[in-house]
Amino acid sequence: MSTDDRIHKQRIADGLEEPTREANELARKLGLDPFDVNYWIVDYDEMNELIAYGGFQQRYPHWRWGMKYDRQRKQSQFLGGKAFEIVNNDDPSNAFLQESNELADQKAVITHVEAHADFFKNNEWFRMFGTSPEAAAMLERHADAIAEYMDDPEVSREDVEEWIDHVLCLEDNIDQHQPFATAEEWRDESPTPDDIDEKLDELELSEEVRREVFDEEWLDSVDDEEGGPTFPPSPERDLLAFLTSHGKAYDGDSGRAIEYEEWQREILELLRKEAYYFAPQKMTKVMNEGWAAYHESRMMADENFAAADEFLSYADHMAQVLGSPGLNPYKLGFELWQYVENRRNRREVIEHLLRVEGVSWRNFNDTVDLDSVLGLLEPDPVVRDPVGHLEELDPDDPRIDGETLARARDPDDDVDVETYPWKLLTYEGLAERHYSLVKREHRGFLKRVTQNELERTARYLFDTERYDSVEAAIEAVDRSAGWNRMFEIRESHNDVTFLDAFLTDEFVENNDYFTYEYTHTTDDFRVTSTDAADVKKKLMLRFTNFGKPTIAVKDGNFRNRNELLLIHQYNGVQLDLTEARQTLERVFELWGRPVALKTIVKEFDEHDVEVARRRDSEPEPTEQGKLIRFDGERFEEEDLDDAAIEEIAASGLDYDTKPDEWL
Repeated sequence: MSTDDRIHKQRIADGLEEPTREANELARKLGLDPFDVNYWIVDYDEMNELIAYGGFQQRYPHWRWGMKYDRQRKQSQFLGGKAFEIVNNDDPSNAFLQESNELADQKAVITHVEAHADFFKNNEWFRMFGTSPEAAAMLERHADAIAEYMDDPEVSREDVEEWIDHVLCLEDNIDQHQPFATAEEWRDESPTPDDIDEKLDELELSEEVRREVFDEEWLDSVDDEEGGPTFPPSPERDLLAFLTSHGKAYDGDSGRAIEYEEWQREILELLRKEAYYFAPQKMTKVMNEGWAAYHESRMMADENFAAADEFLSYADHMAQVLGSPGLNPYKLGFELWQYVENRRNRREVIEHLLRVEGVSWRNFNDTVDLDSVLGLLEPDPVVRDPVGHLEELDPDDPRIDGETLARARDPDDDVDVETYPWKLLTYEGLAERHYSLVKREHRGFLKRVTQNELERTARYLFDTERYDSVEAAIEAVDRSAGWNRMFEIRESHNDVTFLDAFLTDEFVENNDYFTYEYTHTTDDFRVTSTDAADVKKKLMLRFTNFGKPTIAVKDGNFRNRNELLLIHQYNGVQLDLTEARQTLERVFELWGRPVALKTIVKEFDEHDVEVARRRDSEPEPTEQGKLIRFDGERFEEEDLDDAAIEEIAASGLDYDTKPDEWL
């Protein structure tokens, strides 16, 4: 980097010192608790490199990074994409700002990043990897170790790259719902058939006693249909750990399996560890991006962090982010978080109104004027405009930051409450200032309360406190209830549980979500359903197991021949068989012996398709079990009967949302 470049970047960094400091303070006022963040100024090419590297400055040498860099550069150049920021999950986090972006964009990025850093620190799925990831240092160590192997004259660089290719093909085949453990720790807790037989033999138990003491199904599981030992005792989802512990490399010269070389085993374990590190980010994409977009909007727009002359530029920035086509995690997450806030706030209000003397769920609509209620919920003027009411503010008011108020009244103190009025407020004050139900875009939300919701709320309402008027009830409403609920959810959920809990009929209807399917009738894709259950099924399919098929190890001694049997946990969506065969070729290289996959495919009879098309309906497929085996040279396939696929068959959940009669 030239001296001129360093001076230019330093000048930009100096200009962002105040926004970064104030954004962090505002984030903490809003209840966020982020990791400390280091901000770095980078140029256009450096930003593309960082995006390709997943937010880090150093990764192991491999062609995949060049491919990602080229894709990112072309997206920016030809498709009009714009890189705003990238931030990594680390303590402290590191965020990179592109020097060519306008100040409004930089401020938006900073507020967005503070929310990401909060999510990284507080969501329990990120803690599955460890409380302090130290990711940058870890990835740098991995990069150095792999580069050292590539530079080793006794190890072929091409062999190392090919080995990495094999492993990366399976990088999502881990058990992301379990805390990370090294392969050695995993192996210690995962007994082999020899371990089990040895332990049972040491007990010197008769066969009769063995059958009485141990579960018959479990004992049968250690012996397969051919009479040899089988393992693992139950399907194992961490395929990478299983291969690290039990796999062998295929030696093409001798045509047999040989023990891994040291570099092969180490690289496999390093890449497995990286897969576990990145797993929480894949598991919480909607939640995390929605959380960051929500708080960015709260700070930039609602708290005027974007100055008047920056707001149009910021609005354009937000429109680009939320308006991206396809399944947009920013938009979906942002809307879901708003829905969570509104729904909890509405419940808080309804619970208080149902405690008013003379009000019940039966007469609610006749006795309560919700327009009047919305008026009562409007923020207190001293909270809406604290600077304009500076002399009226009470330092003992829990909504007012007494320390900042004293400073603001001190003529010798330079605290800037004119630019940053939120400094005068506490979390409770800000919650009232930004109360969601009275915002113009949400004013209809309270009025959409249904009779069923009123009855359900009343049924579980503890009648501990009564109010003699609507005014008294509203005065007791906790304005921070919605935010508090959001923080609870932020801590415990991932995308699948988030969608399952909050993607309701009301949300789908109000936000116009729908499903689409390929139809044999029209030979194209058509909208098929606006039903919330169908939308939820489709979205959960996209996020369960990173949107990838769930594959598990069934047997490492299949048919007593040291072959590897994998099972596809079929959920109504069949595998792409071409990709499945290509993956088996990769697995073969890591197992060193023949590999097989048990799955289910949907088969359509051409005559049935033609008849259905004439009748303007959809043909019914036949679900057929398949065993696909690869021995290193050729594939074999055989049909399986229903009994053989019973353990992998879908449990009644069908992701096809076409109506029974396609009209």
